[in-house]
Amino acid sequence: MHVPAPNESSAQDVAFAIADLVARGGVAVLSGAGISTDSGIPDYRGPDGQRRVQPMTIAEFRQGPGQRQRYWARAYVGWDRFCSARPNASHVAVVQLQRHAFVGTVITQNVDGLHQQAGAVDVIELHGSLAVVRCLTCERHYRRAEIQDQLSALNPDFAALTGRMTAGLPVIQPDGDVALVEELVRRFRHPRCPGCGGDELKPDVVFFGENVPRERVDACMEVVDTAAALLVLGSSLRVMSGLRFVRRAHARGIPVAAITRGPTRGDELISHRLDGDLASALGTLVSRLTAGAQPG
Repeated sequence: MHVPAPNESSAQDVAFAIADLVARGGVAVLSGAGISTDSGIPDYRGPDGQRRVQPMTIAEFRQGPGQRQRYWARAYVGWDRFCSARPNASHVAVVQLQRHAFVGTVITQNVDGLHQQAGAVDVIELHGSLAVVRCLTCERHYRRAEIQDQLSALNPDFAALTGRMTAGLPVIQPDGDVALVEELVRRFRHPRCPGCGGDELKPDVVFFGENVPRERVDACMEVVDTAAALLVLGSSLRVMSGLRFVRRAHARGIPVAAITRGPTRGDELISHRLDGDLASALGTLVSRLTAGAQPG
């Protein structure tokens, strides 16, 4: 078995070291926005690590009906394109690693459901799912498709109007919404809860400024504590919600590897980081580990 030298630096050496780590099995995966970019869903940050978009915060969302109107107008236009995204080769590679028992639980920071669509099991959606809507007043939950139907009924001409006023399809953003001119936003009628009639319907995802539910964090900590290694895929670890699991693994002496573009906030805690194309690297990893093997 390949044993990496202490001063390994080449991409090939790092790739072999990661393969050796994953080959032992019992690996937990932490995935970020970078795993979904090949599916047409952009990430929050550019190659320099700087945030490219400023999503709505929970404080803004709770400010009043005008802010919720703005959120839902943008989300309504973006929804069909967001939910038409399909898993890419990186999602499929994770499934293959699961089926050969190299990988166990997948903790994802993404809200797109693409891991599950690809066939992954035992997925913890750290930040929730855009496919579910929650009423902040009565705590009822609804399918996002149901709320989309309500919005279509309330705004029958909005999609056509958007196309005319923006000269085409606006660019979709990481949270599935799009930027719209204020004139369009003001025309939009936002949804109300079918149960209590309140207007504080919110996608069941963690907004910026909001905490991940404690029980979900605890479940992820348990996954990390019992893993043989933690593999970070497509995450810069810029936000604490993901970085804390890398810190936890490092503190427990659990090796951490990463495949992502550019540096991460947790580089000093990562034993092997491969900087490059995620789909290509994962494809090579799967080929190395599964050649001639039967799924477990």
